[in-house]
Amino acid sequence: MSTATAESRPYHHGDLSRALIDAARKILETEGPAALSLRAVAREAGVSPAAPYHHFKDKAELLEAVAHEGWHELDAALSKARGETDNARDQMTNLGVAYVCFARDNPALYRVMYDRSRDKDALPDQLKDDGAYCQVRDTIAENSGGRATEIDLELATIAAWCAGHGLAEMISFKQFAPLKDLLGGEEAFLRAVFEHLGMFAKVIDQDPA
Repeated sequence: MSTATAESRPYHHGDLSRALIDAARKILETEGPAALSLRAVAREAGVSPAAPYHHFKDKAELLEAVAHEGWHELDAALSKARGETDNARDQMTNLGVAYVCFARDNPALYRVMYDRSRDKDALPDQLKDDGAYCQVRDTIAENSGGRATEIDLELATIAAWCAGHGLAEMISFKQFAPLKDLLGGEEAFLRAVFEHLGMFAKVIDQDPA
């Protein structure tokens, strides 16, 4: 008696879309973007080659769903980090560390998130509308004492976001290894870097007098 193959057996998952996104993320992280296709995702999820087309018309649409999930997970990570302290500077540092750790721990997902956003006319909704970007902006705004202008807030948020993104791109540089060892590890290194950024002083520490 022969065993049914993944391509011929009927679909039994309770949530096909969820299974396909999970499969896509696994392929991205283990094999890289070049290995991703709807057929490969179907095989990884254990469904027929035609099954993904019930939810995604092509690979690009599947990647959009993967990126969308990534932005929500980043938002959750930043929200958790932000809620761990009431101190303004510590909140900013926590946000920066959480951002870089998310990128470090999810490299393929992180790349897809930005690749899918780069050619759009606007930021993804889940980034700008009460999402991860707003976690940073709101933290600066809430601790500014009402003294920051809208332009100040926007520029400070962009500066903070770029600092996090830049460090996420550079965190694996071997040149940083001695400093990481000296400071007690990678996250201690990240915290020290963000604590040495003076770009938030004008917004957070400005003397109202």
